[in-house]
Amino acid sequence: MSKKLVIVESPAKARTISKYLGNGYIVKASRGHIKDLPRKELGVEIENEFKPDYSVIPGKEKIVEEIKRAGEKSSSVFLATDPDREGEAISYHLKEEIEPVNNDIFRVLFYEITESAVKESFSKAGNVDMNRVRAQWARRVLDRLVGYLISPLLWKKVKWGLSAGRVQSVALRMICEREEEREAFVPEEYWTIEAVLKKGKQQFKAKLTKKDGKKFKINSEEKAKRAEEGIRSSDIKVLSTKKELKKRKASPPLITSTLQQEAFRSFKFPVKKTMGIAQRLYEGVDLGDGPVGLITYMRTDSYRVSPQAVNSVRKLIKEDFGEDYLPSRENKFASRKTAQGAHEAIRPTYVNLNPDSLRGKLSPEAQKIYSLVWKRFVASQMKPYVFEETKVEIEAEEYVLEAEGIRTVFPGYRKATGESVRDNELPHLEEGDSLFLVSIKKEKKSTQPPPRYTEASLVKELEARGIGRPSTYASIISTLQDRTYVYKEERKFVPTILGMIVVRLLKGSFPDIMNYKYTSGIEEELDQVEMGEKNWKDVVSHLYSKLKDFLDAAYEKMPSVTEGVKSGLKCPSCGEELLLKRSRFGLYFQCPSCGYKAQFSSLVKLAISMKCPKCGAPLTVKRGKKGEFIACTRYPECDYIYKGEEEGLPCPKCGGHLVRRRGKRGYFYGCSNYPRCRFTTNHTPVRKKCPKCGFPYMLRKKDKLVCPKCGHEEEYEK
Repeated sequence: MSKKLVIVESPAKARTISKYLGNGYIVKASRGHIKDLPRKELGVEIENEFKPDYSVIPGKEKIVEEIKRAGEKSSSVFLATDPDREGEAISYHLKEEIEPVNNDIFRVLFYEITESAVKESFSKAGNVDMNRVRAQWARRVLDRLVGYLISPLLWKKVKWGLSAGRVQSVALRMICEREEEREAFVPEEYWTIEAVLKKGKQQFKAKLTKKDGKKFKINSEEKAKRAEEGIRSSDIKVLSTKKELKKRKASPPLITSTLQQEAFRSFKFPVKKTMGIAQRLYEGVDLGDGPVGLITYMRTDSYRVSPQAVNSVRKLIKEDFGEDYLPSRENKFASRKTAQGAHEAIRPTYVNLNPDSLRGKLSPEAQKIYSLVWKRFVASQMKPYVFEETKVEIEAEEYVLEAEGIRTVFPGYRKATGESVRDNELPHLEEGDSLFLVSIKKEKKSTQPPPRYTEASLVKELEARGIGRPSTYASIISTLQDRTYVYKEERKFVPTILGMIVVRLLKGSFPDIMNYKYTSGIEEELDQVEMGEKNWKDVVSHLYSKLKDFLDAAYEKMPSVTEGVKSGLKCPSCGEELLLKRSRFGLYFQCPSCGYKAQFSSLVKLAISMKCPKCGAPLTVKRGKKGEFIACTRYPECDYIYKGEEEGLPCPKCGGHLVRRRGKRGYFYGCSNYPRCRFTTNHTPVRKKCPKCGFPYMLRKKDKLVCPKCGHEEEYEK
C-alpha cells in the first residue's frame, strides 16, 4: 500500500512531524519557496493584468523533481507549510508542480506542532486558500513594481546599486526624520531640587514641584539658589497625604511584534535573531526523546488563546502558585481589527514544561526566548498586581515638595514573570506633622532630543502606524543596513548621508509612495484581499497608476548628482549647503560658493564639524591606499591627519594614546600609533585604577571590569 506524502518547509519541521505521523507517511521539506519572480527581470506582465511570472528558483530544481517523484508514488499529498500568506503561496506552487502526477492534494494547517494538533489538522484537511495566495501575489507584485521601477531611477540620478522598497523606504524615512528632529533640537536648561527629610528615625526623599500653589519650573541657577535657601530657612510640615489602592493588570501573551520588542529590551537580541530562535522552537527541538515543538506559530498578530490552552494554564496556576493567584474567570485581550483570528498568540505548546525543566536541553539563547514566552503566557492568566500608592505634599512656606511611596499588597502576575517589586514605603505621615531637613541638593539638567530608534522602538512605531507586518520587520531592518542607508551606534539606528539624500529625493518625487498613511492603507487593502473583499489586481492597478505618473515626472525633474544634489550638510569654510556630485572617480561633496571638496564618506559629517588643530583650516575626507581618512584641506602646506578622538588614556601595549574611532560595525578604541601598534578593543574604558597593577583604566565587559594590562577582573559597579 502506497504511503501518504506530507510537505513542509524545513527539515527540522519534517523531523518533528514524522515522529507524530508514523510509518504511513513520508515527510519531505521544500526548504522554503520553490518558485519566485526572476531576479534580473521585472517578472510582472503589466499589460496582462499584472500577471506574475513565477518560475522555479535556480538551485531548487532537484528538490522539485524529488517532491514530484514522491508525489507520483503516494496515494495522496498533504501540503503542511506555515499558516500564513507566504506558506499558502508555497503550498500553491507545490500543488502546481504535483497536480500533473497526482491530483489528490489537500492543505493542512499547523498552529502548533504537537501530536494532538498535527492529528487534528489532518482530520480537518482542506484546500489551498486562494484568497490568501492572491494577497501574497499582490504584496509580491507591489514590492516588485516599486523596487524594480524606482531603483533604476536612483542608479541614474545618484549611483548604481541603490534600492527602493515600498515599505523599506518608508521605514528609512522614519529613521531620517527622527535624525532631523535631533539636529533641529535646541536643549533647554532646567534645575531640579531634591530634599532628604526625616520624621523620627525614618528618612525619605521629596522633590520640589510647586511655588505659591502653582507648578514651578526652575530655568536658571539663580532661581534654584533662591528656592534652595527658601526651603532651608523654612519650617517644613506635611500639607496633605493621599493613599490609593491600585491594580496593574497582566500584559497579554506575546505576539510577533511584542516578542521582537521584549527580546531586544531584555536580551538585546536583533529582530532577525529572535525570529530565527522562535522558528526553531516552533518547528521542534530534540529534548532527548525526539524533536518536540515547544511554542505555537510565531508569526501572529492575534491575542486569541484556545480554550484547551486556557484550561491547562489555569490548572498550572492553581497547582504551582495557589488559588489566590487564579482569577474567577479567564483573562481576555482584544486583538486589533486586522488580526488573523485563526491564529493564536505565541504560547508554550506544553505549559507544564516550565523553563527550569528545560535547562541544559536548550541552547542559552533558546532558553531565554522560551522563558520569555512561557512567563508572559502564564502571567497573562493571573490576577493583577495590587499596590498601595501614597502621595504626600510637603509645605516649606511658599514652596511645595512631593514625595511618593509604593507598598506591595499582592504580587499577582509578577510572581510568574519574576519582575522585581521595589517597595518604597514612606513613614507614617499625617497632615501638620513637622519634618526635619537632613540635606538638600540642586542639580542642573537639560532637555534631551528625541531618542534614535532601536530595533525594538522601530518595530513598535511601524506596528503603531500600520506599516508592513511584524513578519516582514526582520527583512526590512536587514535591507536598510545591507544597503548602507543606516548603521548602528550603541544599538541605535543612525542614517548615513546616503540614506538621508535618498529619502529627500524620494519624498520629493514620490509623495504618495513615501506617505505613512498611504503605505498603511495598502496593508489594509491586502488584508481585504485575503478576506475575499477586494480583487488583488485592483489594488495593484491603483498603486501602479500613481507610480507610473510619478515615475515619468521623476526622470525629468528629480535632481541628479551629475549637476549636484543638495546634501543637507553645511560647508565648513563658508556655511553654504554642500552639493553631492559624481565624477568618473565616484561621489564627492563640493561647495558651490568656495569650492571646498570632500570625498563621499560617512566620515564627512565628522570632518566638517572640526577645524585643523595645527592651522585652523577646515578638514576634509580623502582617500589613500589604506582607505578613507580625515586630513587638512591645506595639504601639503599642513600635514595634519586626524587619527581619532583622543581619550587621554595610554595604550596598554606601547604607551601611545587611546583614540576612539568608527569602523564598519560602530565605534571602537585603538592606539594612536596604528599601524605600528595594532591594539584595539570594542569595550568601553572606565577611569578606574587597576587594584593589582595600578594601570589608570579598566575595560567594561558586560558586568565585569577587566584590566587591559594584567587581565585582573572584578565586578562592575555603576
